[in-house]
Amino acid sequence: MKLATYKDGSRDGQLVVVSRDLSTAHYATGIADKLQQALDDWGFISPQLQDLYETLNNGKARHAFPFDSRQCMAPLPRAYQWADGSAYINHVELVRAARKSDVPGTFYADPLMYQGGSDDFLGANDDVPVPKEAYGIDFEAEIAVITGDVRMMSTPEQALDGIRLVMLANDVSLRNLIPDELAKGFGFFQSKPATAFSPVAVTLDELGESWDKGRVHLTLQSTWNGRKVGMCEAGPEMTFHFGQLIAHICKTRNVRAGSIVGSGTVSNKGVTGADGKTTWPKGYSCIAEKRAIETIQDGKPTTEFMKFHDTIRIEMKGLDGQSVFGAIDQEIVEAK
Repeated sequence: MKLATYKDGSRDGQLVVVSRDLSTAHYATGIADKLQQALDDWGFISPQLQDLYETLNNGKARHAFPFDSRQCMAPLPRAYQWADGSAYINHVELVRAARKSDVPGTFYADPLMYQGGSDDFLGANDDVPVPKEAYGIDFEAEIAVITGDVRMMSTPEQALDGIRLVMLANDVSLRNLIPDELAKGFGFFQSKPATAFSPVAVTLDELGESWDKGRVHLTLQSTWNGRKVGMCEAGPEMTFHFGQLIAHICKTRNVRAGSIVGSGTVSNKGVTGADGKTTWPKGYSCIAEKRAIETIQDGKPTTEFMKFHDTIRIEMKGLDGQSVFGAIDQEIVEAK
């Protein structure tokens, strides 16, 4: 099934069930008002939501209405936890190579992860407010999952059973603030403003054969100012699958229902031709990666970061060519 949260003036919005083709929706009133309620009692509530979903898809829901992604908050407007990994090691390799730094061997065995702000997410069509262009505004196209309860010391296989929903993310980064923050030794903070999520979150069965062993085997599309810059394959080069990312968190703590775990920037390796030159035919899912490639090839980056009024669209289509999660479609604006 597909779930979204509609704006209603409150902090947590109203839970709606969305049809498979994203054309219609129906309030989940009487079943669960908020997505967190459903996550807290998933075994009891999700079958009722599934019944409504099937009724909606069959055109028999009495109070269905046209679905409008512009009315959506993030599917989970605020969460108990937002932990973002870096599951695509190629992204790490490129960024490190650009600054002539080796990737530590431990990075291939244990995922990188940071704790992001989970109290103020953006909806898929909300503007992205940033105080200054000089901060180095960047998008990051990612996949994220929402969990149920997952016990401390769970194995990756056990952690996979805790995944309830999948969605897309734009993990906005302010690149020019990152070096000074990392130099302090405590990681990202001011350099990671509010994250945006796709209009719709979907259960694993909606992905069908595209969901395999904790990975989504579909193409993630990134379109910057109307120009498609990324068509990255999300599955094959995901070094750490979602079960491993969740298990990483569970090493020393429980993960509770309503936690969000991100994949990190989806990234694909380049292809080296007979002339010895490498190209990246799949493009990129963040500007920092494009700049890293330019630095490796030409000694310096030439692509600038985002400016006010720039737009970014992030979307993933299924094997049938239809949008799975709806699109993140945002404009960068000056914070007031």
